[in-house]
Amino acid sequence: MDKNEIISRIGYFRTKAKLSQKALSIEIDMNIGYINRLESKKDFLPSLDVLLKIIKACGVTVEEFFYEDIYNHREDKYILSKLKELPCEKREALLKLL
Repeated sequence: MDKNEIISRIGYFRTKAKLSQKALSIEIDMNIGYINRLESKKDFLPSLDVLLKIIKACGVTVEEFFYEDIYNHREDKYILSKLKELPCEKREALLKLL
């Protein structure tokens, strides 16, 4: 994942969490200009510590933030949980079917 994708996801999850740039900046104890510059100019990345604070403030997990298909994370996770509940022979039969 490149830096533009990370920045794009920050904006996506911030919006999904219904947080304004100002609200997010307050939540993570940063200046609003920092969030604005991060999302609009896309010329730098937050530190790992700040990124983790952003992820937490947006109410998502690190796994969900970095998941390949951010639009279907919950559905995919639900499907996987149901597959894990199946007996081994049924999982194998389902895989053959697919």
